[in-house]
Amino acid sequence: METPARRGKSWTFLTNHARVLISIARRPTIRVRDVAQEIGITERAAQLIITDLEEAGYLTRTRVGRRNTYTVNAERPFRHPAEADHDVRDLLALFTDQSTYA
Repeated sequence: METPARRGKSWTFLTNHARVLISIARRPTIRVRDVAQEIGITERAAQLIITDLEEAGYLTRTRVGRRNTYTVNAERPFRHPAEADHDVRDLLALFTDQSTYA
């Protein structure tokens, strides 16, 4: 059976926004640089995504000394109308070891 990777097509099921949210949910004190490296995007792209997530109410950033600590609002719904009746709690529970999202 031929897979998309074998045909040279590169795509994934999760967006970079979802990956950033999951990464921060796993490690709330993670640095933007580490988020970018983990996901494979630039620091600037990671910062823009974090800003998007903050503006939409999915994240809250708190400054602690020289570092940021993030709080994820897992009760926010998915943005697309087809999934808007679900919140991101299910996604986070699937991809993190934290029972707080389950």
